Amino acid sequence: MFKRLRIILTMMLTLVSVWSHAQYDVSFSHYFDLEPSYNAAAVGKQSKLNVAAAYAMDLAGFKRNPQTMYVGADLPFYFLKSYHGAGIQLMNDKLGLFTHQRLALQYAFKVKLFGGTLSTGVSAGLLSESFDGTKVDLEDSSDPAFSSSKLDGNSIDLGAGLYYTRGPLYVGLSAQHLNSPLIKLGETNELKVDATYYLTGGYDIRLRNPYLTIKPSFLVRTDGVAWRGDITGRLVYTNDKKMMYLGVGCSPTNSVTVLIGGNVHGVIMGYSYEMYTSAINPGNGSHELFIGYQMDLNLTKKGRNLHKSVRTL
Repeated sequence: MFKRLRIILTMMLTLVSVWSHAQYDVSFSHYFDLEPSYNAAAVGKQSKLNVAAAYAMDLAGFKRNPQTMYVGADLPFYFLKSYHGAGIQLMNDKLGLFTHQRLALQYAFKVKLFGGTLSTGVSAGLLSESFDGTKVDLEDSSDPAFSSSKLDGNSIDLGAGLYYTRGPLYVGLSAQHLNSPLIKLGETNELKVDATYYLTGGYDIRLRNPYLTIKPSFLVRTDGVAWRGDITGRLVYTNDKKMMYLGVGCSPTNSVTVLIGGNVHGVIMGYSYEMYTSAINPGNGSHELFIGYQMDLNLTKKGRNLHKSVRTL
């Protein structure tokens, strides 16, 4: 009886984690640096090769707590007298005995509009799901309610988005899992992933001090049932090749987040801690580490690239 209760509590914890991830997708505190992870139109938005990675550990202190790893790369290119963007990403998300994985390719087409640039993007990839039933501790191994073996399945996953930039302003609208993938796990289990919609934006505010910039941003997502909004403000110091930032974020009814970071030998490193505003202990929040690198590309009609410097936020 106690073992079954423990299993139910573990599954409830997993459901709470999924709910906090807007039903399915992962919520990153550094969403402003990981835009291609939820909007294909954001690939190649600058004349730079962009590489980004993040690791998030949610509900710290709990057994089998959610842990997510993300790696992505994108770049712009010039072809047939037009500018384009291309990207690739890999996501690995573990929640209890479940593992979600996504491998996707992205493409964006860019046009000039109203003094800025409008990008239209699409993504296509493979969504994989697995459940490790061998780690379920049951008194009765023949209980049909719980699988005692490893189950896995996969499905095609599609997404699309729009992204507009003009000077210090940007705004994006996108959708993930547009085809609502239905993944079969074994012969009797299946998982349906609902489409999730995103709205993001931000602006750079220059201060009188030439070294300081305030960068407010927001991200709102919903799957039609649950929703999550994030509002973040960062104070960024830049001087020559040095950069440091300190920020705070808020997700209404969910959490408060503190962010800090800077560049180390040309590589941007950032850390954030998300403290939930629910009854969960403040020490059981979420840790996140972000690593980013950019290399300038000189896009010319001849296709030659000139490598100059690294990323500055």
